[in-house]
Formats: sequence, C-alpha cells, structure tokens
Amino acid sequence: MNASANVLSGDQTDALQEIANIGMGQAGDSIARIWQQFVELSVPRIAIVEADRIPALIHHFVGDGLVSAVRQAFHGGFRGEVLVVLNTGNRHELGALMGYDGPLEPHEEEEMLLDVANVLAGACIGGIARQLGADMGFSAPSLIGTDLDAHSVVRPDELSVATALCVEVCFNVKIHQLSAHLIALLPREEVAALGELLDRFLCTL
Repeated sequence: MNASANVLSGDQTDALQEIANIGMGQAGDSIARIWQQFVELSVPRIAIVEADRIPALIHHFVGDGLVSAVRQAFHGGFRGEVLVVLNTGNRHELGALMGYDGPLEPHEEEEMLLDVANVLAGACIGGIARQLGADMGFSAPSLIGTDLDAHSVVRPDELSVATALCVEVCFNVKIHQLSAHLIALLPREEVAALGELLDRFLCTL
C-alpha cells in the first residue's frame, strides 16, 4: 500500500517507512523480552484510507474468524488512535505468555488484553515518537470487545475522521501460534504535524 502523494511527500513517506521499521523492531525486541519468546514482525504497511474502508482493511489484515480488539488514543507531537486486534483463539495462548495458569476468568481476560494493548501501543508509537523527538502521551486503553467479526471492530459512523493515515504491523510468535495486529490511525488533519516532524528528521540526516 502506498501513502497518497498529496498527503505526504515521497521523501516523507520513505522516512516514515524507515522510522516505522526501526520503531516496530525496537518494540518487537521489548515484547520478546517480556514474553521470553522470539517475535517476528511484518514490514509496516502505510496507507491513506477513507473511513468507510477501514473495516474492510482490518479484515484484510487479520483474515476470517472472530477477534478480540482494544483501542487506545495517543496525543502529543501528533495524535491518533491505536487498534490492537487478535484472533479470538489466540487469547488463550496469550494468557500463557502473560503468566496466567489455566482458563481465564472474564475479568482476567479483559485485564490481559488491556495490558497487551498498552505494551504494544507504548512500544510502537513511543518508538516512532522518540526517533522524531516528539513527546507522546496515551489515554487508558479500552476493550472494544471479544468474539467480534473483523468487519465490526470499528464502524465508520463511530470514527471522528473521514480519512486517516493507517500504519499496520503484525507481531507473530510462531511457537505459540499467536499473532497480534497493531493498526495506528491518524486523522488526516494530523498528517501535517507528522510531516513537519518528518521534515525535521530528514534535516538531521
């Protein structure tokens, strides 16, 4: 997927791709230490997407089957929202990685999903922000739901934006057959702020 040229320039898009690669790699290392497992990461994918296309895009990323999803807002040098989406069957494997023994109680499962989303969002968005010299804060994560169809993770009429910049990466732990997708959405009006940070970054090279 390619970012629209009238939103970010080619140089800005290339810089964002490189920064996202580095930031997600650092996040993968941090998560691997927490989970004590080797974590594979996909190459981050960047796109400009209309709000009504976001549900189909999420389905394209995560595939068929039921999912669990958490959302978390971030703000600072630029603002937006992170979605963390896991296949429903994976959350039991995730419980083992997070140190839970046996089946999870509903409140334990929600707490675990919120913790994982907080770690992923902080590591990924924080990693990108640090490279850009931007301060970043996060709201408390909130559970969208469990056992959801991928198309229903978000509804276009629930979004406050018509168009968004999307950055997606998949974390995969093969030994546990676990995958988690992190999808960052920036409102189109925030892309200018991100572009300024990218320009400053490019000037340091």
